[in-house]
Amino acid sequence: MTQNTVRRIGLSLGADLCWPICFEQILQRLDLQIPSPQGTITLATDRVTIEPFEIHQPCRYDVVIDRLTHWYHTSREWIKKAILMDDLYVFNNPWSLQSMEKHTSYCAMAKLGLPIPATWVIPPKDYEPRNDLQVTLERYAKLFDLGSIGDQLGYPSYLKPYDGGAWRGVSRVDNAEQLRAAYDGSGTSLMHLQRGIEGFDLFVRCIGLGPQFHIVKYDPSAPLHDRYVVARDVVSPQEAQMLRDMTMTINSFFGWEFNSCEAIRKDGQWHLIDFANACPDSQVTSLHFHFPWLVTANLKWAIYLAATKKKFRKTLDWDPYYDVLAEQTTFEDRLAGYAAIGHQRMETAAFQEFCQRHLGHLDAVAAEFFHSPAAHEAIRLKVQALYPEHEVEPFTELFFERVKSWYR
Repeated sequence: MTQNTVRRIGLSLGADLCWPICFEQILQRLDLQIPSPQGTITLATDRVTIEPFEIHQPCRYDVVIDRLTHWYHTSREWIKKAILMDDLYVFNNPWSLQSMEKHTSYCAMAKLGLPIPATWVIPPKDYEPRNDLQVTLERYAKLFDLGSIGDQLGYPSYLKPYDGGAWRGVSRVDNAEQLRAAYDGSGTSLMHLQRGIEGFDLFVRCIGLGPQFHIVKYDPSAPLHDRYVVARDVVSPQEAQMLRDMTMTINSFFGWEFNSCEAIRKDGQWHLIDFANACPDSQVTSLHFHFPWLVTANLKWAIYLAATKKKFRKTLDWDPYYDVLAEQTTFEDRLAGYAAIGHQRMETAAFQEFCQRHLGHLDAVAAEFFHSPAAHEAIRLKVQALYPEHEVEPFTELFFERVKSWYR
């Protein structure tokens, strides 16, 4: 006897407004009925609430798109419970998010041979009072010459917290005097000092969402609404493949299915400068032109996971990457080997076949939606939350036109 099975996608949200509205409405318009051996699978979505929970309490979701684990502890612990107790599938691995700060990501990818700029770790300038702190520092903390480290590394360099966080505490330093001043103001943070790459000709962000990748030209000097540049095909096919493979390596290594990798190009060589961003910007006010890609990529991956009941990888298992490192002699072969592990773990071939079979109409449905009054209203709500009243209408129209232009 055949039956209808509802698979439920939960949205675990913070300040997000625009993309959840678009996600929910496009999913509804798709009206999916996916055949399975047991009958028909339909998809539903709602928003995950924050409330007390008992560890044996059943989880009603098959997949959760998570935007809170990186900072909100209640949601993080609920998600960890649901993975372990209820076989929930979630973007991204919460244990990895909790423990793998930017410092770990630099070290791991440098070990695999990816192009990471030279980076020093600098002890904190100040410390929070605690037992045995003073005696520990007196016995073991070595005095160091910060200016000498800066001279060895070269200028310009960037002083920034080892664990990152939305450009928090980042200082560009062009000489020893600026370095000392920035360090003196850094408080209790453990710091990175990283060599800057001057004279670069291209800065990109490669956004990875499952086995899907989108390369965006990025201008950090522009106003926020113009940093993601309105442009397509900003790199050659060969460069695009390298950037996708490096992003796949990072994401699959750390269990991050939604992450962005910042890379800059100088003299034809790429340098990865920031790639522990496992809660990337998803707002139309930042992404605008690129926003439809994000929403449809989110839909495709979440629908695939829910419909197929893909098993969540609870452990990271790094040994296969180190096997490739030991077996392959060239960077190109190693990178291809790392990416192949990622594609296997992400089930890229099966995902693509699923999309062709069941989601062939998604782009047309999304295009119709993104030209609709409903999309215009979703954009307006986000703009209204961020912009002064006199700017709401002009920026709503600006972003709406850019979104529509994606399809032109």
